[in-house]
Amino acid sequence: MDIKLQDEILKRRTFAIISHPDAGKTTITEKLLYFGGAIRDAGTVKGKKSGKFATSDWMEIEKQRGISVTSSVMQFDYNNCRINILDTPGHQDFSEDTYRTLMAVDSAVMIVDAAKGIEAQTLKLFKVCRMRGIPIFTFINKLDRQGKEPLELMEELEEVLGIQSYAMNWPIGMGKEFLGIYDRFNGRIEQFRTDESERFLPIDENGELAVDHSMKATSYYTQAMEDIMLLNEAGNDFDEEKVLAGDLTPVFFGSALTNFGVQTFLETYLQFAPTPQPRMTEKEEEVNPLNEDFSGFIFKIQANMNPAHRDRIAFVRIVSGKFERGMTVTLARTGKTFKVTQSTQFLADDRETVETAVAGDIIGLYDVGNYQIGDTVVGGKKAFTYEKLPQFTPELFVKVTAKNVLKSKHFHKGIQQLVQEGAIQYYKTLHTEEVILGAVGQLQFEVFEHRMNNEYNVDVRMESIGSKVARWIENEEDVKESMTGPRSMLVRDRYDNYVFLFENEFATRWFQDKYEHIKLYNLL
Repeated sequence: MDIKLQDEILKRRTFAIISHPDAGKTTITEKLLYFGGAIRDAGTVKGKKSGKFATSDWMEIEKQRGISVTSSVMQFDYNNCRINILDTPGHQDFSEDTYRTLMAVDSAVMIVDAAKGIEAQTLKLFKVCRMRGIPIFTFINKLDRQGKEPLELMEELEEVLGIQSYAMNWPIGMGKEFLGIYDRFNGRIEQFRTDESERFLPIDENGELAVDHSMKATSYYTQAMEDIMLLNEAGNDFDEEKVLAGDLTPVFFGSALTNFGVQTFLETYLQFAPTPQPRMTEKEEEVNPLNEDFSGFIFKIQANMNPAHRDRIAFVRIVSGKFERGMTVTLARTGKTFKVTQSTQFLADDRETVETAVAGDIIGLYDVGNYQIGDTVVGGKKAFTYEKLPQFTPELFVKVTAKNVLKSKHFHKGIQQLVQEGAIQYYKTLHTEEVILGAVGQLQFEVFEHRMNNEYNVDVRMESIGSKVARWIENEEDVKESMTGPRSMLVRDRYDNYVFLFENEFATRWFQDKYEHIKLYNLL
């Protein structure tokens, strides 16, 4: 591989930001983009009345609600690194989209609200990262408000998440008395709300403030120094290998809203974050990012990012080699080869044509219905397939019809396109072919209804059939329609596979006892 290409790949840092809703994930994303020069003004989620929305929230419903329900991709340069941020949905109803996004990154940044500590959704996403061995960097946010004691937060990280932690910096005070952070890693104190010229204060060889300063006389400084002494004596040692293995999380304190501690975090993160990592194929062969042949996998499909053009974009994580616009690629699933002439890179909904991209980058390919989530695209002569991406078993189900029968063409087109994005799953009854949609959470149905109306101009009627236990069948040839009943509905999924929708766990067990020869299975 030529040295220039190798250097380009090694400059890449691709990470996702994970957190519970409202922990400040979108705000910190904005600040990172601001430092990277990608935006001139970090619009916060708070600024609804001014019409100032978060750069990473592009869908209309996100702007109305102030939440992220899609995974945005943003790219910028900083300190000789090319950074790809994937801003994942924090809302639990979108865990499937988030889960797949985490398959496309090399590290994760976990945002924790200092007042609330580890919350349910953070824990869920953290477990996915641990399962994959993804390095995790923690940013404890909202220090400008009253929160839990820092030592309590560190203890919570270790006890609830079961991961060792190392405080890279430490807060001096909190809320209205927040004076700044003691930067253990860089050996300095960073002051809160001060002139740039006085931002950093030196510390001496004993770890004390090296200059006369009013901060020294405060109880907050004294407390911080006691805490740091305790951390130095009894805390974990910093170990880069453990960080890269996902066994130790470096912890940073700060306030994203006031833009404090974010730049220090970014600069330190870039020193330790992994470069693009290898991925496994279905045959358990490892593909090295520095392999010259282009390859990647599709982890997300998004319809109508540009409502004016009714387009569909397939998001590709490049795993190896170099992508060049106009190159010929093979879609491994079908064996078809085609020339890629339309390709794009992102800053939320701002896109520009990308001529070249390398391993670690995320690019968008315009899709006319060729791609599916989990597809592998390769540029070399040898086609192969990357490991399967996870699919969740839906828990909630609704019957859907168009309110206006004359719009059935738009109705079916809209459903087909939105289903391919992977947030909702499509089923139809055997003879009447009624449309049933399944989802992991209720908000997905609300987003579906909103988008059908806004993007396809179709009003839909949704009738809840409640929660069901969905099970697929290994030996479909043995299934008979007589096995169905009021508590076990037989339907087909979008790939025409049989699926039983059982009333509850009891009905599932009853069926399995009665028809022992039918082998049922579920998705994740």
